[in-house]
Amino acid sequence: MTYVDGFVLAVPKAKKAAYLEMAQKAWPLFKEFGAIRHVECWGDDVPAGKVTDFAGAVKAKDDEVVVFAWVEYPSKEVRDAANRKMAQDSTMAAMEMPFDGARMIFGGFTPIHDASA
Repeated sequence: MTYVDGFVLAVPKAKKAAYLEMAQKAWPLFKEFGAIRHVECWGDDVPAGKVTDFAGAVKAKDDEVVVFAWVEYPSKEVRDAANRKMAQDSTMAAMEMPFDGARMIFGGFTPIHDASA
């Protein structure tokens, strides 16, 4: 199975196009560093919870949308090496982030079930 880096963040509604452009520019770098898949999902049915929810996790404001994204790698080792390369990459460093990165949550995950139709 692959290894997955997952992300949840809040993006201002007015910056959807800028966010998509940033994601599209990031993909070639992710791919160069070993990623095999990159998915960005713009929230359109993200309900408020009674105890916790996605919006609360990233402290989304009324004018923001929750984004759920992931990058897949062939292994944790490839992902770890990619993250080291990205941290030193000048193109990645120069990329303008159209969201508050301090409120982004992220982590690495080992899949335990993977099914498709």
